[in-house]
Amino acid sequence: MAARTDVRARWLQWTTLTPVVALVVLAATWGREPAAVIAFVIAVVLTAAVLAAVHHAEVVAHRVGEPFGSLVLAVAVTVIEVALIVTLMVSGSKDTSELARDTVFAAVMISVNGIVGLSLVVGALRTKLAVFNAEGTGSSLATVITLATLTLVLPRFTTTEPGPEFSAGQLAFAAVASLLVYLMFVFTQTVQHRDFFLPVEGEAQGVPDDDHDGHADPPDNRTALVSLGLLVVALVSVVGLAKVESPLIEDGVKAIGFPHAFVGVVIALLVLLPESISAVRAASRRKVQTSLNLAYGSAMASIGLTIPTIAVATIWLDDPLTLGLGETQIVLLLVSVIVGVLTVVPGRAKPLNGGLHLAILAAYVFLSITP
Repeated sequence: MAARTDVRARWLQWTTLTPVVALVVLAATWGREPAAVIAFVIAVVLTAAVLAAVHHAEVVAHRVGEPFGSLVLAVAVTVIEVALIVTLMVSGSKDTSELARDTVFAAVMISVNGIVGLSLVVGALRTKLAVFNAEGTGSSLATVITLATLTLVLPRFTTTEPGPEFSAGQLAFAAVASLLVYLMFVFTQTVQHRDFFLPVEGEAQGVPDDDHDGHADPPDNRTALVSLGLLVVALVSVVGLAKVESPLIEDGVKAIGFPHAFVGVVIALLVLLPESISAVRAASRRKVQTSLNLAYGSAMASIGLTIPTIAVATIWLDDPLTLGLGETQIVLLLVSVIVGVLTVVPGRAKPLNGGLHLAILAAYVFLSITP
């Protein structure tokens, strides 16, 4: 009887009910233009679904361990990001040729500056230094730099097409190269040098850890499988509800006088919210390496999975695909790279390092509003 009561209580928890409720709300509102009151309700449900996704992602991460746990959330959220970009490019009422570039670059800037910056500040609050594995984190940053250069910087300097676009052959090369680079990194992270991406000794203390793997003891297989299913439901609901809200987002951006490119920033913020919360919570538990795995993993997955998928989607899309960054964006990316390298190389960081990354993100957001 007690066991049955525990199972019933588990199923009645808000983290279990929210993904289902969000999916029902999505089914009821899909393809419609909601009124203001309904849009507010959708926004509340969307926020709750994001928080539920974070919870279930952490359960799965505890079950599979690092670095697989970080990959689960990074890949899952990136798949949702791809679906959202393609959906908006197909159904968008305005020119969407730059939507993929704006969204991917926003995801990169939010990940390598926002998530990294917050994680370092939170992780260093109590101990004054955030400690992590420089070898693994350096490999992650190097992969992000390579992917960003291949797909977002080079189109600005190629001459086959007149604008900041790749030709069909160049786009195919960039897509294949990006996917291969990402897969090489995943192999390095999960097989060849897995120890480089694990929390460093003494980083996470004060948590139950009977198996001494640097993490709280994992849940059982049944709990992890249930959370995996609910995570998928929650993420699908998040992107679906974000799509329902997207016309209001576009109208809101236009109403307050922001450039249309700022829509990409809003989409990236919505999509990366689960990873951001997970990373900050991990940093607060002194697992900064996990936070950095999430941050850089999100950035490289956003490029390494999104660009190849968008490249294939261009076969059916009418609008051209503009990938080349503008001059201001390239400068911000270069500064992010320099500061990121100086942060990663020592293997430990002060709150100042996190503050520098957050300052770069603030500059990016401000210049996205007033270019």
